[in-house]
Amino acid sequence: MKKILAGAVVSALCVGSLVAAEKVDLARAEEIVSGRCFLCHGLEGESASPVFPRLAGQHADYVARQLADFKSGKRKSDTMKPQAEELTLAEMKAIGVFFENKKFGGRPAKDAELLAVGRFVYNRGNQFTGLPSCASCHGPKGLGSPQLPRLAGQHPRYVEDQIKQFNKRERNNDNAVMHTIASKLSELETHAVAEYVATLE
Repeated sequence: MKKILAGAVVSALCVGSLVAAEKVDLARAEEIVSGRCFLCHGLEGESASPVFPRLAGQHADYVARQLADFKSGKRKSDTMKPQAEELTLAEMKAIGVFFENKKFGGRPAKDAELLAVGRFVYNRGNQFTGLPSCASCHGPKGLGSPQLPRLAGQHPRYVEDQIKQFNKRERNNDNAVMHTIASKLSELETHAVAEYVATLE
């Protein structure tokens, strides 16, 4: 597992940034968001439904890459593919920057005992099943990186859904390491971790 994680880190470092230090058209991004994205993700990236991800504060590179993957079909979604099909790379970059600049926040924990389980698994993994800590890739505060998604403050339901998709190999566009990790998470651990990251800010 250590070799797998090391390979993932090297791969992430080798991936060129989609959103370079270049000027993006934020006015165009706002036009697109207010015309279509807001219906599911909200004008400020704070989606009201737990099935749609909160995009506020998400890394611009990551958002742009996901849009590109939806457009190409590398990431499957009957909902997102038609939304991304007409977007240019420049527009994807601009949308990424637009949402990255929005404020985000965590939410209060609902179950202290479940939160404790999630905190333990997130930060330390499970040595008995060979599960590495989530923090080893996504960071101790769930902030992620331009290549790895920010998990802090994300809807628990959405996080759980994505882990299940990785486990079933229904999601294949991101690092294959997640397939292995998802297969090692129990249902309780998945639920607990999802609840825990939602509280991070």
